[in-house]
Amino acid sequence: MENEPVAFHVDVRSQAYCDLSDRIWDTPELNFEEFRSSEEHAKMIIAEGFRLMDGIAGIPTAVGGEFGEGGPVIAILGEYDALPGLSQAAGLDSEQPLIAGGNGHGCGHNLLGAASLLAAAAVKDWLIRSRLPGRVRYIGCPAEEGGSSKGFMVRAGAFDDVDIAICWHPGPMTGVTTPMSLACVETEFTFHGRSAHAAAAPHLGRSALDAVELMSVGVNYLREHMPPGARVHYAVTDTGGIAPNVVQAKASVRHLVRALTLGEMWSLFERVVDIATGAGLMTGTAMSWRQISGEANLVGNSVLERLMGETLQRLGTPRFDAADRAYADAIQSTLDPEDIRKAYANYGLIVKPGQPLSEEIYPAGAGSRDAMGSTDVGTVSWVVPTVQCRVSTCAIGTPFHSWQMVAQGRSPMAHKGMVVAAKAMAEVATALFADPRQIEAARDEHATFRANNAFRNPIGDDVELKLPPRPDVSN
Repeated sequence: MENEPVAFHVDVRSQAYCDLSDRIWDTPELNFEEFRSSEEHAKMIIAEGFRLMDGIAGIPTAVGGEFGEGGPVIAILGEYDALPGLSQAAGLDSEQPLIAGGNGHGCGHNLLGAASLLAAAAVKDWLIRSRLPGRVRYIGCPAEEGGSSKGFMVRAGAFDDVDIAICWHPGPMTGVTTPMSLACVETEFTFHGRSAHAAAAPHLGRSALDAVELMSVGVNYLREHMPPGARVHYAVTDTGGIAPNVVQAKASVRHLVRALTLGEMWSLFERVVDIATGAGLMTGTAMSWRQISGEANLVGNSVLERLMGETLQRLGTPRFDAADRAYADAIQSTLDPEDIRKAYANYGLIVKPGQPLSEEIYPAGAGSRDAMGSTDVGTVSWVVPTVQCRVSTCAIGTPFHSWQMVAQGRSPMAHKGMVVAAKAMAEVATALFADPRQIEAARDEHATFRANNAFRNPIGDDVELKLPPRPDVSN
């Protein structure tokens, strides 16, 4: 029994973790509101015999577990937050919300957290039998979808003693995650003016809504002068009221500034602040701003990526069956053909008509800069050598943050993908424990990068962590 591969320890408990994933899918919760989801993870952590880590970094829904003594610390990261407005019945190929306007797991985080904890549990059993020194730590991270919890956790020192971080993400393809993402900062700008009767005395008013509109115009003119790959998005969060005959005294707009690197992002953000200042001066209003969240760009690590790539090649893709392919084919019929074509192009693969599920591993380094988003894993990757993989859990072409992603999140093909992901992460972790020289090589590469690149956490000391109250579930 002492020589069992770590994949065996994944297989023997895989059904329990598929059930965990389904329970998280059944109770989709938003940023920092994942009370039931984190409690479900805590129950599994305790049942597995981990040392429970509750309220990590002062975040009530950040929960973890650790096992082992001495040696290196390898953290496996999980997530379990959902998205608003994506409620959807499972297993269908048509849009049917369970709750009108309700939440849904449109990015597969129900699978993400369950597979990561499954991997950590398997590594725990492997450590017991191997008798090697080392600690495996599961870190359940809430609020990835715009909450940047990992940045707050980095700020609080939650990763200070971690040697290696490992994670994954569900999706339509399988392979090593190419370390490309956009650094970002999300900020709300508020303008305070003076109300007045818009017809009788407009000259006495100072319109905060005018300031919001002028800021948006200024940012639009900035777009011509932004670095390649940069993005700025905005949403007006407070128009100042609905009465057109009143000069609006207060209005707010939220801007999300993204760029390829931290340095470019901070430089671009300073220009956006200057534009907001100018809008205030032009309208005679007072401007203030409050940062809400922020994330660094991903930092790669060739040592870990090589190891993850070799592991995925050995494991292969999930073994889908005819029923999986039939359901994926039905989902593909709801997609734009361009979604399917782009999914292949994004990962350097040739379109294969009639193959609704990916059964090949995309080439190392594949990825499109046109399809990049932001992730708070990026902030972790600046302070700890980090590696991620993607594993196929849904039909090729399925857009993230869509009802189609939610519908497939409870399916057998999604479960098969999360088990493969758990095996990949567990095998990488045990290979590192078995050969600490690879840990040192990964850390040396990371140290060299950091020596030549200054790090400023997008979640600075002045960024307030606003947490919602725990809901009353007494009845």
